Amino acid sequence: MKTTSKIMLGTAQFGLDYGINNTTSKHTQQAVNEILIAAYDSGVRCLDTAEVYGNAHNIIGEFHKYHPSRLFKLITKLPLNIDGSIDGKIEKYLSELNVPQLEGLLFHSYQTYKESKESAGSMELIDTYKRSGKVKYLGVSVYTNEQAEDVMEDHYVDIIQLPFNLFDNSNLRGEILKKAKSKGKIIHTRSTFLQGLFFASLQNKNKISLPLADELSYIHKLSKLSDISLAKISLNYCLQEPHIDNVLIGVDNLDQLNQNLESAGYSLPDEVIDKINAIYIKNIELLNASLWYP
Repeated sequence: MKTTSKIMLGTAQFGLDYGINNTTSKHTQQAVNEILIAAYDSGVRCLDTAEVYGNAHNIIGEFHKYHPSRLFKLITKLPLNIDGSIDGKIEKYLSELNVPQLEGLLFHSYQTYKESKESAGSMELIDTYKRSGKVKYLGVSVYTNEQAEDVMEDHYVDIIQLPFNLFDNSNLRGEILKKAKSKGKIIHTRSTFLQGLFFASLQNKNKISLPLADELSYIHKLSKLSDISLAKISLNYCLQEPHIDNVLIGVDNLDQLNQNLESAGYSLPDEVIDKINAIYIKNIELLNASLWYP
């Protein structure tokens, strides 16, 4: 199996100006087409998207319309505030994405999941769509281990998506990943590059970089001393974690995609992994990208 088959391509950049390190605007249809062709032909088969990612759904759907031989599996997410019926949302997503089935339907937040669970018939309705074949898996995007603990007890939930990276590492997530897998859950991880923060200049003194300056300096030194690029370290640290099924990455352009695909599959030495696992961020709220922006 290709290592790239474990990679899931994020699509926030398709419909939004997204990422702390992104110096370009959202992609054109042509740019998206080039990225998706290269990704598919390299073994990437799954896309992660959401209703709130601008017009990303329609851009993906347009790609599928003219490239039916490159049909991706689609994970999409219900918004924080669900306006209208869930069944209406599902039908709309299928139409926009131009696919016969959603590989996964996720609640974009733990709060929305809890509200829907308490709403009579919501989970049963989604389960009906699963049995019909229009939705393969139901999942929840979480931030904390406590949220993951709660979600993994729900028999309706198949997928748990949570952060995992050099800072949000096995030191913090290792046990929860093992426990979720023991309960048969599918694990998707995001924030692989922490929205590009790992690659930012160490001279940056913004409100995000400054509190993490020591840790950022540490991983830059680790990269230099081990003679392994930060891209290879960041990506393969996640890909090599055995309890993770899919690793979500976003790209700003085709060159960046190709660089990431080239980096995938490098086997990190145990001593490098041990040094990453030794990183401990005391204030884990610094790792929550949703709190970075007003």
